[in-house]
Amino acid sequence: MVTISPPPGADDAQPVADRDPERYTRGGRLRSAVYEAEIEKLQERLVQLQYWIQREGLKVLVIFEGRGSAGKGGVIKRITERTSPRTVRVVALPKPSERERTQWYFQRYVEHLPAAGEMVLFDRSWYNRSNVEWVMGFCTEDEHQEFLRSCPEFERMLVRSGIVVLKYWFSISAEEQQRRFEARNAEPLKRWKLSDMDLAERELYVRYSMAKDTTFQYTDIKQAPWYVVPSDDKRAARLNCISHLLAQFDYEDVAPAPVELPEVRDIPYVRPPMHEQTFVPQLY
Repeated sequence: MVTISPPPGADDAQPVADRDPERYTRGGRLRSAVYEAEIEKLQERLVQLQYWIQREGLKVLVIFEGRGSAGKGGVIKRITERTSPRTVRVVALPKPSERERTQWYFQRYVEHLPAAGEMVLFDRSWYNRSNVEWVMGFCTEDEHQEFLRSCPEFERMLVRSGIVVLKYWFSISAEEQQRRFEARNAEPLKRWKLSDMDLAERELYVRYSMAKDTTFQYTDIKQAPWYVVPSDDKRAARLNCISHLLAQFDYEDVAPAPVELPEVRDIPYVRPPMHEQTFVPQLY
């Protein structure tokens, strides 16, 4: 049985001055070397969890929400880095088409829900309705209120059907979001990450806070509670989130044993000349 314990220093209430200087910087951020060592261990456990999900036929849905630049994409990337896309897949839907806008609101998401033996990671989800859409005026007040009424019942239905629903909200301070947006703006290779929606979100930071608080008021339910991940420290946020995710499953290491590679069969065959093929230039 695999036992998961939270990494030292995961308690956000711990004063910065009291943190181990070998693990944390003067500013209280987790050091890179510590992070790399811990993430490697957690990724190994994610692979073990992947095999367990396959063997047990579990259906796991993980929702990642939060403000722009809060670190949702970073933790999703680390979860999927070592796992199989056939078992652990990411869903990041674009804005709805004209046809999808006429459907039942949850309809476009239902087809992406996990089947047995799958874990699906939603990089944003149906909570667009109570956050981005409501703040930016992309939905009516009636649509917003209907979502708040129907979403808890929808998620209870998912849980009753056997889907494990985990919801993570990545929480970032106004100061840290400003710093990350400025860093993106300063680097040409990262500037594509700074969208018009991000700029609007920055301007409407307080209204997004209102949206988040209202969302939690209606949808933080016993069957599918919200888990808040403080994410001003990206490295610590990734480790804390993945550690918590792993701790939700009483799994065992059922990874297959090494296999014996077969010998190549000796089959009579003459291959065509190599010079008849077109190769890419060998620049390196």
